[in-house]
Amino acid sequence: MKIQMLGIAALLPVVVLAFSSCSTAPEGKDVQLTPVKAGEPGGVMDATYKETATIKDINKATREITLATKEGAETTVTAGPDVANFDQLAVGDRIKTTLTVHLAVSMRKPGEPAGNDVAASMETAPPGAKPGVKLAGTMEVTATVEAIDLNNRTATLRFPDGTSKTFEVRKDVDLTRRSVGEEVMIRATQALAISVEAP
Repeated sequence: MKIQMLGIAALLPVVVLAFSSCSTAPEGKDVQLTPVKAGEPGGVMDATYKETATIKDINKATREITLATKEGAETTVTAGPDVANFDQLAVGDRIKTTLTVHLAVSMRKPGEPAGNDVAASMETAPPGAKPGVKLAGTMEVTATVEAIDLNNRTATLRFPDGTSKTFEVRKDVDLTRRSVGEEVMIRATQALAISVEAP
């Protein structure tokens, strides 16, 4: 089970919520949105995603694990060599995953340093224990306003990887005060915890 922190593409749905007037959370997710300031684009969002699955089968030769959710959906994953304590896994064990994301989206002030930095840390389970991992990371990305559509109230942002995405803009934001070429700072702090528990 190779673990990776979310990239900017995975965060786009939360960026959409931060820019738009939508304040409802995706089903099964705990999301709270706070606008930075009335009339200003952006916002601060905290989201928590939780999932629990049960190990239905383990192939120790291939290191393949079949997982089943409480809804009955099954998937097979391969535990890479970086998964410590693989031999401690057993059929019936429950794998609990919790991902928390703190996202801040705001216009970057003139002269403020652009950020496209990533920092991360990892903590694994001690030898002999059930496998588990805790990951934490912070990612900062600066996007550029590529286009503004006043009639449809949308703004298109271009990201450092060259991709572009169009967002709806909240009704309280005066788009006539915004211009192409302005920069948007997106800072995301993520924490991922995976634990394995015996039934």
